[in-house]
Amino acid sequence: MNNAQRFFNNLNFTVGFILSVVVILAAVTSLIWTPYDSNKINAKERLQGPSWRHPLGTDQYGRDTLSRVMKGAVNSIIVGLITIAVGLGIGVIIGLAAAYYGKIVDEMLMRLCDLIFGFPAVLTAILIASILRPSIVNAMLAIGIFYIPVFARLTRATALSILAREFITAARAGGVGELGIICRHVLPNILSPLIIQGSIQFAVAILAEAGLSYLGLGTQPPNPSWGLMLNDAQTFLSISPWMAIFPGIAIAWAVLGFNLLGDGLRDTLDPKMMKGRR
Repeated sequence: MNNAQRFFNNLNFTVGFILSVVVILAAVTSLIWTPYDSNKINAKERLQGPSWRHPLGTDQYGRDTLSRVMKGAVNSIIVGLITIAVGLGIGVIIGLAAAYYGKIVDEMLMRLCDLIFGFPAVLTAILIASILRPSIVNAMLAIGIFYIPVFARLTRATALSILAREFITAARAGGVGELGIICRHVLPNILSPLIIQGSIQFAVAILAEAGLSYLGLGTQPPNPSWGLMLNDAQTFLSISPWMAIFPGIAIAWAVLGFNLLGDGLRDTLDPKMMKGRR
């Protein structure tokens, strides 16, 4: 059985892959084409229901909802990629340092992670916004900071188990330097859990960005964001419920897709999970 077939034999991975690809395709397509300009105001067509002209209807300014949902996918994917990169990049360094040096360094770095973990992304975003201003960049910074201890703890735990193995002792006896041990033996062996965690946290990042934008701490008008679209829709729920329904479906679709993708990766890449489900 080849690697691709092994992944697609897992139902969670297959469904998650399909849902995630739809989101990515919508985002990529919106970079070159959308049915209408996502920010174009047309007062004559405001608050229209779904039709052939506007499949998902229009908002209070007459902007096409389908075009804005497609552009919102770009925003969500960019936020997910950047926040995971920030959390993963810094978290892995902290986790490796804690596992390798141990004792005082380990204790200090883990207490720092506990401190960061005590400030949820929303609270961090409010703090940053009060110092600077609400923006998508500051929202990504808040979410990325929140992810640092997530990846640091995972890296530390998996690295400690790898460093205790016999082949690490053999590598040191063979004259391999500490940097070589980390790069050639530790990092490749902790890559799978990091990929799994990254895919799951990607979904959480999309949800966090939508929440922050809904609160006015993320993407700012007139730029499209699923959370911001939900915020705009709440005033018109009684007369234009589709303004909330379609962005809400987009958020649920993306979060479900990337969550299932992460579950499928975990089931396939972790032999212990496979044995536990038989």
